[in-house]
Amino acid sequence: MNKMQRSVLAMYGYDETPDETSLENVMRQSVALISQLPTMMIYAYQTKVHTFDHGSLFFHHPKAGLSTAQHILAISRADESYTEEEAHLLDICLCLHMDHGGGNNSTFASRVLSSTGTDTYSAISAAIGSLKGPKHGGANHKVLNQLHDILENVDDVYDDEKLKDYLRKLIHKEAGDKTGLIYGMGHAVYTLSDPRAQILKKELEPIANANGYAKEFHVLQSIEKLTPIIFEEEKQGSKKVCANIDLYSGLVYQILGISEDLFTPLFAIARITGWCAHRIEELEFANRIMRPAYKCIENLKEYKDIDER
Repeated sequence: MNKMQRSVLAMYGYDETPDETSLENVMRQSVALISQLPTMMIYAYQTKVHTFDHGSLFFHHPKAGLSTAQHILAISRADESYTEEEAHLLDICLCLHMDHGGGNNSTFASRVLSSTGTDTYSAISAAIGSLKGPKHGGANHKVLNQLHDILENVDDVYDDEKLKDYLRKLIHKEAGDKTGLIYGMGHAVYTLSDPRAQILKKELEPIANANGYAKEFHVLQSIEKLTPIIFEEEKQGSKKVCANIDLYSGLVYQILGISEDLFTPLFAIARITGWCAHRIEELEFANRIMRPAYKCIENLKEYKDIDER
């Protein structure tokens, strides 16, 4: 993610009008960023694999006419091969992750920087920096770790009662990473259902079954089914909880052979379209700097001289 930020900022030096904020210029910059960020991501990852993992280094030139999903799969594989089924599944993932309003942290970062009148590259690099934070962009990592933990510790994952017992242990901080969280469940906005999760689940099921991941898919479905029941029993409240898109996206990437190192960068590839759209809206219609107000709620204290502190 840091390499992607640096690459985006470096584009400023190759732009003849980097600071111009006219609609036409920002649109041009946005299209360039959307099209070039996937290549930045894969080239940075290949460099990391070669330098730190001591793997083979290969760079493929982008080919005209490919979709973003096709391009990512092609340049990330040594033989540049992929199936249309794989490209379709990755494309679905990118579309569903694209954007869901200005309230999410990275999109807000893009807007708050844009409100100052700064350049496109600064605004988008800030959004990438926001998404790098594990509380924002790291959820599908946590889901996969949780999935592997369940597979290792529940001897029969097809037994709902045994799964429920283990999920209770997660809530009681007796298992997993002991945070008390069941990853992939719950959302700040979606409560009854996350439509993105339902679409991705439908697309994922036949591919998971065909590629030897039926057991993993079953566990994720069971988590989605059982967690609301356990929450109602344990929390004794009426708060609804549903699966979010991250419950299934990590398994999609695993089936596609995509390294966990690229999970959050792929989120950025999807989100940049929304970041740019929100930036344009901010520049065109707001024209006012955002300035959050903070209020100290501490009690007033008497001033003490420096020698008395």
